[in-house]
Amino acid sequence: MASLKETTGAITEKLEGLVSELKSELENGEIDFERLTSVADQISEAADGLAETFNNVNETLMQRLDQLKSGGSGRSSNGSSSQKKTSKAS
Repeated sequence: MASLKETTGAITEKLEGLVSELKSELENGEIDFERLTSVADQISEAADGLAETFNNVNETLMQRLDQLKSGGSGRSSNGSSSQKKTSKAS
């Protein structure tokens, strides 16, 4: 299972690479606005993915805290934790 640190590290590494690419495009050579738009869109998507990751972790932790406060065990009948799955419409 991937850890939060590994997951966010991979996403932030991708963001750093894209920002470097954007900076390079702006500083070196002819400015290609289509390329700049593409890189900016990729940065936006990666940042949204990072925000979604943090939001999902926060929701899961808050649900677990609510279960503990209400006296629930948070376990389903097969012994595994129940989790709310969310998806983001793109």
